[in-house]
Amino acid sequence: MNWDWDKLQEKRQRQSGQQPPKKDPERPEREDADSPIDFEAERRKRAGRDSGRDIWGRAVNRSRSGGGGSGGGGGGGLGGAWGRMRKNPFSFVKICIVLGVLVVIWLATGIFIVEPGEKGVVLRFGRHARTVESGPHYHLPYPIETVLTLDVRQVHRLEIGFSRVKTREGREERRSIPDEAAMLTGDENIVYVHFTVQYQIQEPEDFLFRSDMQLHNVAGGGIFSGTVKSAAESTMREVIGNSKIDDAIYGSKDVIQDKSRELLQNILNRYHTGVHIQNVQLMDVLPPPDVDAAFKDLINAREEKIRFINEAGAYRNDIIPKARGEAAETLNRAEAYKVANVQKAQGEASRFLSMVAEYNKAKDITKKRLYLEAMEEILSSPDLEKIIIGQDTGKNVLPYLPLDRTGKPAQSGGRAN
Repeated sequence: MNWDWDKLQEKRQRQSGQQPPKKDPERPEREDADSPIDFEAERRKRAGRDSGRDIWGRAVNRSRSGGGGSGGGGGGGLGGAWGRMRKNPFSFVKICIVLGVLVVIWLATGIFIVEPGEKGVVLRFGRHARTVESGPHYHLPYPIETVLTLDVRQVHRLEIGFSRVKTREGREERRSIPDEAAMLTGDENIVYVHFTVQYQIQEPEDFLFRSDMQLHNVAGGGIFSGTVKSAAESTMREVIGNSKIDDAIYGSKDVIQDKSRELLQNILNRYHTGVHIQNVQLMDVLPPPDVDAAFKDLINAREEKIRFINEAGAYRNDIIPKARGEAAETLNRAEAYKVANVQKAQGEASRFLSMVAEYNKAKDITKKRLYLEAMEEILSSPDLEKIIIGQDTGKNVLPYLPLDRTGKPAQSGGRAN
């Protein structure tokens, strides 16, 4: 036991003439304290005990008695741990098992899955190592390697020159950002341009490492490209700077959008940003607020001009077809009248020639027949007023011809005399 070692130390100090340490009342005293010490017996006695527990006891006693330096104290701590492990061998196995499980879990953290439509960028100590496609993959656990996944199918949208805010009524409206929206036209006028840029990420490694601020923004939880925004703003300023204010505000927006998209794509390709521009869309091209009222009047005047032009065009489109139709109808009637008269004249000429031939064969009979046909035609006319005087009556009555009534149509129920 430990108290045997204490008694041994006390006897040694007493034999060397030193003052023995104070006795601990809680520790038992040996009856043969004044008897001579058998060191060999004590050595053999201690050799049979557990070495780990003996080393721990000696370290504790030395620390209590003030003996030994810092090295001795450290050796006592390691010796105590080693002694406890030797006393219970299963604890060492448990520790090894726990450490093995932790290592397996740490290695398993390197398994990752890239979803369809995404690409994974593996970083080794922050440096690009490789790019993997969709599917299950493995990388060395953190902090050796990390993975950033980017959706290459998603269309990202940048708003330049304005921001969306909600009013108190809950409606959403666009608010201009003067530093981004103000641009100078080719004829030295200022306009406020609001436009959006839609793009996709084609090469994730170029997007993350070939342009500024991209990796920081992705790691922050949002895909936002400062390079694309700066290039888009610069491109739009160049296109607007080569255009006049009327072309920018009232001209065709498609021309400006196509030029901006083509120029922006060329710039991004030169910088190897790994970005494909889908579309550049102009939202508004507005004059400065100070002259907004004058521009509104100008816009109204232009709209009135366009309205009048459209109305005139509609009237022209309505009148010209009608006139062309009437002209065609008149020509057709004239052509029909000509054909009818020609055919009628030809028929009458043919009839006259046939009558002449018959007349030459029998002149008296033909003459009488022609007379009768002429009288029948005259007397059968309903529009002719007829006055008939018999032969006997005509000898005693003066013939009367009412010239003032000749040529007037007869009234219904006219009388015949």
